[in-house]
Amino acid sequence: MTQHFLLSSKARSLSLINILRASDYEIFEQFKAVRFADNNGEPFCPHCGSIVCFECPRKNGSKRWRCKGCYKDFTLTSGTLFASHKLHLQVYLAAIAIFINEVKGKAALALSRDLNVQYKTAFVIAHKIREAMSTEVSKIELGGQETEVEVDGAYFGGYIRPRNLKSERIDRRKIYKPGKRVVVVIRQRGGLARTAVFKSEQESISFIREHVAPGTTIHADEAPGWNALHASYNVMRINHSEAYSLNGACTNQAESFFSRLRRGEVGHHHRVIGPYLDRYAGEMAWRENNRRMPNGDQLNVLLKLIMNNRKSEIFNRYWHH
Repeated sequence: MTQHFLLSSKARSLSLINILRASDYEIFEQFKAVRFADNNGEPFCPHCGSIVCFECPRKNGSKRWRCKGCYKDFTLTSGTLFASHKLHLQVYLAAIAIFINEVKGKAALALSRDLNVQYKTAFVIAHKIREAMSTEVSKIELGGQETEVEVDGAYFGGYIRPRNLKSERIDRRKIYKPGKRVVVVIRQRGGLARTAVFKSEQESISFIREHVAPGTTIHADEAPGWNALHASYNVMRINHSEAYSLNGACTNQAESFFSRLRRGEVGHHHRVIGPYLDRYAGEMAWRENNRRMPNGDQLNVLLKLIMNNRKSEIFNRYWHH
């Protein structure tokens, strides 16, 4: 019997113990090599791009450089998702390692206990990591001639607690739920996945047309929201009341993605609705796209994404803007 990749030794190229045993200098050099990879690990100004810089440390001894071109100061994390950081770099590297080792997500409360930081600090660090993941997912283009993609949607939020007395209970399916949103996934067979959040499946048609190349065969279920796709693609529909897969049509890989997202919601986060739903979906898409990659390579890819991204759109320092 073939061994699953996640159970093999190749999948374990990263050890949290090695990160905790590393010196401050080793951690700093690792961040530095990633941050300034375009200049062979040597610092350059993030403001004007000049490579002529000199060290200008702070009074507390922390590393800082000054550009001879624009005469502006910058640090290792200036202009990145970890800008204005106060924790040691080792804490951030450990946070990334802990985050990627959780297959179905990492709860902010558990992360705060692992790192011995406040809950809101762990919450912000986790969402900055998700923001980096989502930026990579948002650049994915799918489909093409002789390729197949699966499209499906799953609704989150809008839960209404049933009344205590049976006589007072009503059909909650007919009640308008303002917080209810649908996560739509486009997953290419044997390839990558991309997600987005909408109020209904029908609203995602323009999104699908924009990011799925013409000539692609799309697999979808019998939901009426996908009827408009027939005008642009060869669409194969599957009626789940009859079968999961029939005559070559199925959305099993899209359903598999949602099963993992649901498990993350139920087992770790308990609540993924609201303005952060898109980030949770993007996180799970990134995990699915890189699930066959060793965790050490995942850390390197994610660290590069974090250091190459601009400051967070929502979070500043350790809380909201």
